[in-house]
Amino acid sequence: QKNFFQASNPGQSENDSDVLWQRGHVPEMIAYHGGVGINTDPPDKALVVCRNVKVMGRVMHPSDSRAKQNIREVRALRRITQMRLVEYDYKPEFASFMGIKET
Repeated sequence: QKNFFQASNPGQSENDSDVLWQRGHVPEMIAYHGGVGINTDPPDKALVVCRNVKVMGRVMHPSDSRAKQNIREVRALRRITQMRLVEYDYKPEFASFMGIKET
């Protein structure tokens, strides 16, 4: 499995000290030290994708159980009764921007 990234001639138009693209720790990897925007400019986060994304592998998140070990049940009904449960509507401008029809 190979991962390919295309840059605008990294290292050719910038000074060598300004190059943000580097080879990764493994041969198939390229590292970019800065924000990446796809269909957006400039990105305001590490990665911003303003279209649908198709993922052929796994997406991991710190809340993903696959990233955890020693998971055990906590019997703390008091904590649960103190939780704040809410309902909400998305702001119209956010829903429109994200393509969400039901707010």
